[in-house]
Amino acid sequence: MPLSPDRDPRLMANAIRALAMDAVQQANSGHPGAPMGMAEIAVALWAGHLKHDPAAPHWADRDRFVLSNGHGSMLIYALLHLTGYDLPMSELRSFRKLHSRTPGHPEVDVTPGVETTTGPLGQGITNAVGMALAEKLLAKEFNRDGHTVVDHRTWAFLGDGCLMEGISHEACALAGAWKLDKLTAIYDDNGISIDGQVAPWYVDDVPGRFRAYGWHVVGPVDGHDAAAVDAALAAAKAHRGQPTLVICKTTIGKGSPNRAGSAKAHGEALGAEEIKLTREAIGWAHAPFEMPAEVYAMWDAKATGATASAAWQAGFDAYRAAHPDLAAEFERRMAGRLPANFAQVAVDAAIAAHTAAATVATRKASQIALEAFTAALPELLGGSADLTGSNLTNTSHTPALRVDADGTPNGGRHINYGVREFGMAAIMNGVALHGGYIPYGGTFLTFSDYSRNAIRMAALMKRRVVHVFTHDSIGLGEDGPTHQSVEHAASLRLIPNLDVWRPADTAETAVAWTRALLNEDRPTALLLSRQNLPYLPKAGLDEIAKGAYVVAEPAEVGLKKKAQAVIVATGSEVHVALHAQAQLAKNGIAVRVVSMPSTTTFDRQATAYKTAVLPAKLPRVAVEAGVTDGWWKYGCAAVVGIDRYGESAPGNVLFEHFHFTAQNVADTVRKVLKG
Repeated sequence: MPLSPDRDPRLMANAIRALAMDAVQQANSGHPGAPMGMAEIAVALWAGHLKHDPAAPHWADRDRFVLSNGHGSMLIYALLHLTGYDLPMSELRSFRKLHSRTPGHPEVDVTPGVETTTGPLGQGITNAVGMALAEKLLAKEFNRDGHTVVDHRTWAFLGDGCLMEGISHEACALAGAWKLDKLTAIYDDNGISIDGQVAPWYVDDVPGRFRAYGWHVVGPVDGHDAAAVDAALAAAKAHRGQPTLVICKTTIGKGSPNRAGSAKAHGEALGAEEIKLTREAIGWAHAPFEMPAEVYAMWDAKATGATASAAWQAGFDAYRAAHPDLAAEFERRMAGRLPANFAQVAVDAAIAAHTAAATVATRKASQIALEAFTAALPELLGGSADLTGSNLTNTSHTPALRVDADGTPNGGRHINYGVREFGMAAIMNGVALHGGYIPYGGTFLTFSDYSRNAIRMAALMKRRVVHVFTHDSIGLGEDGPTHQSVEHAASLRLIPNLDVWRPADTAETAVAWTRALLNEDRPTALLLSRQNLPYLPKAGLDEIAKGAYVVAEPAEVGLKKKAQAVIVATGSEVHVALHAQAQLAKNGIAVRVVSMPSTTTFDRQATAYKTAVLPAKLPRVAVEAGVTDGWWKYGCAAVVGIDRYGESAPGNVLFEHFHFTAQNVADTVRKVLKG
């Protein structure tokens, strides 16, 4: 524990303060106040309660630590350096510099020991909820009598900003409902934000709020008393049946004579003179970035970490001997590898769709594909933001997740997130970061705006998360422009490293799901129709996976001549394009029709393939029931789209009203050819 005779909590805390103020000063950029104010809290957790091994940052049963108030990144960098992770002092000296492993906000896969990328406030604590959920579900699935291989905690530091963000309400309410008693959030209650004292605009009863969520609340305690914090964390670990919020009263910038307790300590360097005064005030007589050997000895977690991870490995070896199949499955799942038979499952799903050639909405096509995939992949963890009957994300293999009165989950694999789109998206990120599951969740496409920043974070973190977005266009009908997605497909395609699929039939949907599950290092958004769509005639299925392929050449409609133009369409509009092709053929105009279910996937293909699908000399006309801007990059001569909001009316009426008709597409092609 931090108060053992060979450890001085005050000296350990001041080491954090010194590193934080020195690194921020050298970078002339950053946030020293939170690390300086939370130093004793960090001592209590990292030196007394956190189960981790600096030599094995990815050890499966380690505790997860999340710095939700990620602007205080020097706190975690100092902790990682001091406890023995592969983060040398040279990296702390390079804080916020190009290509350093100490970026402005913590980034997963950049800094060893960082579990998630934080910075957008509120998402870190939400990721932590996802991590704690994954731990609970994996424990239910894999632990056996006498063999507890999943048994770790999730810890999160957070501040006022995280609690002000609405997503913290969404996530923490779910944490209470799920009784995540291995989740502990530690609230740095310092009363300061960038604009100053928060009291005029943040007057929430935080303890009352969390008790109402079903959390256990400890404190407030003195956040500068390491022993008091240690006791509070011990109480959190002992409590069963509820997550715990530990409230720590602190002074931001603690130790700084002139800036402690002020907004000036929050987001700017202290300045050379104030650092000098701070050193004197805390009794730190060492040069910048100089760390005494005795401090390293107090903080060193390598020996205890190695002991803990070795003990777990020994336990896992015994588990493997007793339950070899379960052990192999656990290792596969935690490594993120798909089952050995996945390729055959994917082929079978696509062939079944092609054989049945059903006329269904692509949201239904998604559910059909999911029936096959959820049967074969126990790691698929689904859900919906209160729209299960519309999103069709549930299957016969994914019963609803429920938690008993004692906190035990029932083994369900479909989550009712409630009307919490943003929370759902960021919780899914946490589940993916933890490992063991591939999360997917559904809502209407128009509500992707609510979850957008979490989608962006999944793309930035390169995590396999699948977003099922239904009701993808004006085709949803009478709900009107508030629910009709117009700009959303184009907007999502702008997010780097996010794959976006808008399939046109059951086979394209099955392939889209296959690619989403194969995408180990990127999230996927599936944009699916509410209305039924006929099956596309196609010669084969192989090229769908490339994001675009030729659906019909002029010969398909009786013209034995080369194409004079190309119509490119996605989703429900591919069928409009085929009807336009048939109309044009009656006048001897030869047109190729290309279905492009995934522009993002097509853009990654070899130039030769892209040229084969979209020949350089043929004029192109794009058709999509959305804004037109994104299509001009393909060299289109015209785009049939909608650059305004929709209307309230049946879908078929709206397609006619907004000119998504075979006649209009054919007329557009004629104009292009004449021009």
